[in-house]
Amino acid sequence: MEDFMVRALLSGIGIALATGPLGVFVVWRRMAYFGDALSHASLLGVALGLITGVNMNVAIALVCLTVALLVTWMQSRPELPTDAALGIFSHGALALGLIATALTDGVRVDLMAYLFGDVLAAGWSDVAWIWTGAGLVGVVIHRYWNDWVNATVHEGLAQLDGVAVVRMRLMFMLLTALVTAAALKVVGALLITALLVIPAAAARPLASTPEGMAAGAILIGTASTLFGLMASYRWDLPSGPAIVLIACGWFGVTLAASKGRNLFRSSSAPVHRTPRPTAAPECDGNSR
Repeated sequence: MEDFMVRALLSGIGIALATGPLGVFVVWRRMAYFGDALSHASLLGVALGLITGVNMNVAIALVCLTVALLVTWMQSRPELPTDAALGIFSHGALALGLIATALTDGVRVDLMAYLFGDVLAAGWSDVAWIWTGAGLVGVVIHRYWNDWVNATVHEGLAQLDGVAVVRMRLMFMLLTALVTAAALKVVGALLITALLVIPAAAARPLASTPEGMAAGAILIGTASTLFGLMASYRWDLPSGPAIVLIACGWFGVTLAASKGRNLFRSSSAPVHRTPRPTAAPECDGNSR
């Protein structure tokens, strides 16, 4: 296997390891639009990196972390609904980033690479950055998994049990911001949310526990990366969209398998049988 394919595969697997567990909570909390806000804001980080000469990954991470902090602060304010605040941050940061990039003198920017990604161009420094972020996500999730699940199911009850709900929410948003910054070069700003949402959504129909859903999301994300890169290399396709399209295919497969399993059970099970609970907890409205 050629060296650039090894780097691309390692980068994609690292992103799958990070986005899988985080995507579970993105799906449960219905926060896909938060991923959009971060991905759009990442283009502002690209512009700031070009203007100031700061390392691009660092500039993108700083902008994404700032947006995550602002969104967390806005969630505690009654004046503006969270979805409206996300829309303002998302489109405002995107517009500002595109204008700043256009006004940068003497620098030619390939916006298509940042919008749709180019994992085949990833260097060893990108691999190190991605795996560092994935390792951090793994450590934090292992430590706070139960608290995150409890806060997702019911924030009020979790708070009564001693869970620092606001801190858990902030930690989740900051980790998602870091993963977004790391994934920009792999799938691009417009497709980061897809990699957060689609593998987790594909794992949900067949999972019976939260842990199973997270493991399934990691496996589906890894498989999507592998087959997407193979398709990109063989047929000269853009790598980011190929990975996301493969993930969409997995979603269709798991959804169809779930429907078939439910039909089989309903036809063979007694009428009085209690349905099996789903893997994903439903937010009660206290979670944002």
